[in-house]
Amino acid sequence: MQRVHLDALFANWNNLDRNTSGHDIYSVCLTVREYTALSRWNRVLYRAARHPLVAHVLIPPLVFLVLYRVPFDTPKNWRSERHAVYWTDLAVIAFIAALGFGLGFHAVLLVQLPVTIVTSIIGVWLFAVQHRFEDSLWAHQREWRFDKAALQGSSYLRLPKILQWFTGNIGFHNVHHLAPRIPNYRLEACYRANPGLGGKSVLTFAAAFRSIRLALWDEDRNRLVAFREIARIP
Repeated sequence: MQRVHLDALFANWNNLDRNTSGHDIYSVCLTVREYTALSRWNRVLYRAARHPLVAHVLIPPLVFLVLYRVPFDTPKNWRSERHAVYWTDLAVIAFIAALGFGLGFHAVLLVQLPVTIVTSIIGVWLFAVQHRFEDSLWAHQREWRFDKAALQGSSYLRLPKILQWFTGNIGFHNVHHLAPRIPNYRLEACYRANPGLGGKSVLTFAAAFRSIRLALWDEDRNRLVAFREIARIP
């Protein structure tokens, strides 16, 4: 039962047959063939949404400041989850109002808005690049397997110790996907105790920055590629 639950929870990630499973552009990926089969206008839209400046700079603040405040894609029968979002919104509004009346809304805006924007950009980047690296594994449903998607489809992002601490060990993302119940402060120990979790899934800081342009799965080469790597499309 636990495996069924975990498969359902993570089945969208690195699954090429779940390309229309939601509004999250970071958890879906078209193949090169699927992309080239799109109309010219749809190719423009797909490519524009995944441009590094759009996907990693413009969209993250919008997600945290607007989209996460309104549970528009939450199933209607998830009443408690929807109510939790609304209560959180009220708490945020009350907190900002209290700060504004106490310190001045201009001062609060100058501090809180830049912090929120920068942290949302960093946070989305940290999650996105750990599934979109060159040697990541993406597969169709008939070949998709929970353990392979976890260990080969997500990475160990090797961060400097101070950043590893500040990000709550998020770099051990493959361990998290394999066993989501492991608390973040135990992820490194689990990784070190199982040397086989490394391999191609080890991602350096520099490689993570380079991978932000990877957007399509090349089924011929079995790797993610950037738009500039595919043949020119008329």
